[in-house]
Amino acid sequence: MQDLITINIVIADRSYRLKINKSQEELIRKTCKIINDKIIEFKSSLAGRDMQDYVAMALVWFASDQRQQSNDLIRLSEMMQTVQQMEATAEKLLE
Repeated sequence: MQDLITINIVIADRSYRLKINKSQEELIRKTCKIINDKIIEFKSSLAGRDMQDYVAMALVWFASDQRQQSNDLIRLSEMMQTVQQMEATAEKLLE
């Protein structure tokens, strides 16, 4: 059975209780810290808005950042395949 634990996290001054795998705790806590840091950043640059606006902006930033990282991984994978093909071709030429 999975090793589930209960943790409390805070996002935008609200507390949430989660049941997660113990192995995910560090990742979730770091993610919450990044989100809260972004919310603080948006609060300082978009004065006069309410918390929902800051959370929405942090969500857009986070989702965009994740998509960019995924795209970067796809490009890296494609480049690695190209390099492997080039290596194979070079080996054949050297034989």
